[in-house]
Amino acid sequence: MSAHGAIAVTASAYLVVCGVAPADGTLAAAPAGPGVGAPSATQEPLSGYLGAETCLICHEGIGTSYYDSKHARAFDPRTPAAAEDCETCHGPGEGHILDPGDATGIKKFNTMAPRDVAETCRTCHNRQEYAMWESGPHASRNVTCTNCHSIHQPNSETRQLVETTVTETCAQCHRDKAMKIQRVSHMPVLEGKLECSTCHNPHGSTNERLLRTGNTVNEFCVSCHAEKRGPFLWEHPPVVESCTTCHDPHGASNDRLLVAKPPMLCQRCHVHSRHPATIYDATQAENRQIQIIGRGCVNCHSNIHGSNHPSGWVFQR
Repeated sequence: MSAHGAIAVTASAYLVVCGVAPADGTLAAAPAGPGVGAPSATQEPLSGYLGAETCLICHEGIGTSYYDSKHARAFDPRTPAAAEDCETCHGPGEGHILDPGDATGIKKFNTMAPRDVAETCRTCHNRQEYAMWESGPHASRNVTCTNCHSIHQPNSETRQLVETTVTETCAQCHRDKAMKIQRVSHMPVLEGKLECSTCHNPHGSTNERLLRTGNTVNEFCVSCHAEKRGPFLWEHPPVVESCTTCHDPHGASNDRLLVAKPPMLCQRCHVHSRHPATIYDATQAENRQIQIIGRGCVNCHSNIHGSNHPSGWVFQR
């Protein structure tokens, strides 16, 4: 039997139970009024909700994925299963079952406006890390819940993501960051110790760049790298400004996530000092000095993030 045939059979049975049609299967003329018609005094009013069993007559495969998810936990009062199952999110299906060709009353999340999709999901997901969704950059750019999550066809073991991992899901848009993670110096994302959502809250944040903690990049970085926190007696201005001045947190081709290789990294600011900026600006004796230190400024200036030594203004101590 086709899907429409199954719906037609169910519709006929439903009308008989509700008293709209006689048991012999012949439909009486519908009384005036919207929809099927106003019920008689002896009829029960049509609620509009048919239950998941009716939906699963045609949508059997979708029901399997639904009942394997957290949304099907009927013991949790905040889940769809504790309310109207499928119709909690998709709306009452009475109109659709009575007229199988009319699905205008059913919410189709793949065709709805992004804001409408988010509003439906946020009827439940509106607390904790989801509370700031409306103020986040994803919402303002028409990115919605179903761009990252799939209720009926997830590919991940957790979080019902459209891809197998958080990183692959984020890479759908943030491809430049995903490629940086592949570089030789990277955060341990490939090793499974971190993921994008470890540092960023994709559902919204009051912090810069959707960071989970701190009001600035520096405050977030020192939440793990506490030894770089300070305060220091001698502060290094680029460090105070932002860690990303020298480091790329997503990955780099240089050691320690540096955006450039020393001494070129340092020479972006220190164009010339007591050390020549290039070998062409130096005497033969100064050239030998450059070769001795291996052209790596941090060989001598080891406390480059800041120094607490009274003589540490050059960050050697």
